Amino acid sequence: MSTNKRYWLFQIGGWGLFALINLFFAFSFDKLGTPADRNAFFGRLVIFVSTGIVFTHIMRYVIIGLNLLQKRLERQLLQFLLITFLFAVAASTLDNLLLMNFELLNRTERQFKNNFFLLILSGAFYFFLYFFIWNLIYFMYHFVTKRQRQQLDTLKLESMVKELELKTIKAHINPHFIFNALNSIRALIDENPDRARNAITELSNILRSSLQTEKMETVPLEKELDIVKDYLALESMRFEDRLQVEYEIDEDTLDQPVPPMMLQTLVENAIKHGINKYVSGGKVKIVSSFKDDFHELSVQNTGKLNGVDVSESFGLPSTLSRFRRSVVYSDSQPSG
Repeated sequence: MSTNKRYWLFQIGGWGLFALINLFFAFSFDKLGTPADRNAFFGRLVIFVSTGIVFTHIMRYVIIGLNLLQKRLERQLLQFLLITFLFAVAASTLDNLLLMNFELLNRTERQFKNNFFLLILSGAFYFFLYFFIWNLIYFMYHFVTKRQRQQLDTLKLESMVKELELKTIKAHINPHFIFNALNSIRALIDENPDRARNAITELSNILRSSLQTEKMETVPLEKELDIVKDYLALESMRFEDRLQVEYEIDEDTLDQPVPPMMLQTLVENAIKHGINKYVSGGKVKIVSSFKDDFHELSVQNTGKLNGVDVSESFGLPSTLSRFRRSVVYSDSQPSG
């Protein structure tokens, strides 16, 4: 439904409800006994409702024209009250002129007929009350709609950032790794064809997983660990005896959710800083266990940072950022 159609639905529905309530009370208090009473009641009601619809519609254009909904709350309140008062006086003026023209003034209003100013003020009180309610509903509707739109935009932005970050991770990690893996596989084709075939399978598993990461918020640790094992198997072809791998995995943690490619990034970082820079190589140890009812996942290596500022690198800050957004706590064993 378009905004304009929704506005008219609320506009006609609101004033229609007002007319029905007045009609209900008129019947309840027996104010429609004679034909003259009925004519006066329906005439006054039609004039009041018509005036209300016309002036609230014009008031809406004034609010939009002044861009009132985008201003600070203090200015909104002041201008809201001023606009409501001015339109109440204007509506009361027109309403009373029509009532006088059609001779529909009630007994109380006829007493003020010679003092038109007091007659307008008495009518302005009721119009101010109803216009105030109308404006309150109008502002609340737009406030809620704006908040929902902002929340939706925030979710879309977070999704976009996450998608871009995953693409950046893949662009940052995969090209060098793929080239190295392909060179190692090419060297094995004649020397060890069976190992070369297994290496192609391992590489295809990693690429397939990389393509699927954008669709998933988290993956089970077991699935992430399988990809990491394929990754380390390929890296072992390049580093040979220089790379030692040790796993210390609590089987109860295998179903714990982790962000996709998080462990992959940490392992790649461990090899880059702990193995690649050292002639003698080193060891990469992956530990997954429960500690104080929390899932603790760590990647250790035997290298040293040597003054490297971790905050300026890509892998660890990116992993921390994704982990804060994606970590999921289960009911029985929260993941942390």
